[in-house]
Amino acid sequence: MRDPATGTSEGRRFLIASDFDQTLSFNDSGLVLSELLGMRGFEQRVAGLAESNLVQQGGELAYLIRHDPEFRGIRREQLITAGRRVRLKSGIPELVRFLSDGFEDATFDFFVVSAAPKLVVESALAGVVAPENIYGTELDFDAHTGEVRAVRHVPAGYGKVAVIESLRRRLDIPSDRVIYIGDGSSDIHVMLHVNNGDGFTVAVSENQQLARIAKRTVLSDSAFSVLLPILTKCFALTPSDLRSLFESHGFRIGDWERERTDRLTLSSAPP
Repeated sequence: MRDPATGTSEGRRFLIASDFDQTLSFNDSGLVLSELLGMRGFEQRVAGLAESNLVQQGGELAYLIRHDPEFRGIRREQLITAGRRVRLKSGIPELVRFLSDGFEDATFDFFVVSAAPKLVVESALAGVVAPENIYGTELDFDAHTGEVRAVRHVPAGYGKVAVIESLRRRLDIPSDRVIYIGDGSSDIHVMLHVNNGDGFTVAVSENQQLARIAKRTVLSDSAFSVLLPILTKCFALTPSDLRSLFESHGFRIGDWERERTDRLTLSSAPP
């Protein structure tokens, strides 16, 4: 495709969106917050909300912040402090730098789309991902008490689909050049949506529900590793090419196991 104004070939443009909790980090933001506040039973509260189907998957923390008496008193400064305490995966600065530089004929627009509080994600990724490229749960704080008085927006479940579609239309990127990276059940809706548009989805966990939906799964402690399936799919790089590219960015691929696993349960068939 040529630009009629310059006569030069236009490169491909991709939209890459990543979840945050346990995708770019090792811990759930809610767990970090509960530890900061000295609370117990966070996982049990989330499980109870999930069983009740009261909120969309991934939106449990936003619900607790607004309605749970212990979480409701959380302040802006505590969210920022929690973000600093989040244990991030390695390789995030290198991943963002690679995507910013582009590769061959391609450019990448990278965003983080998470149901975690936006303040937590911004604090955790400060100096690495620009705040305007982060979409998270947005909260209103009372000017007098400092407490959360309202939840304005929660990009969880179908909320993530809405964010991706808004970005795709604003950037004028075809649906088959959308790439989404996630780790859990809360990413199912958006992965199904991206797959339906012939985009590409990458799971970074062994979640069995997600593994059936994601087009590729990569397991690593480094966020830079997500480039392996992306570059394989979009640029048809060979394993040798990938090893050389990773080494040029300071990463040596050690153990690399590529396998397809069939999981099934057998019982005796009637004669």
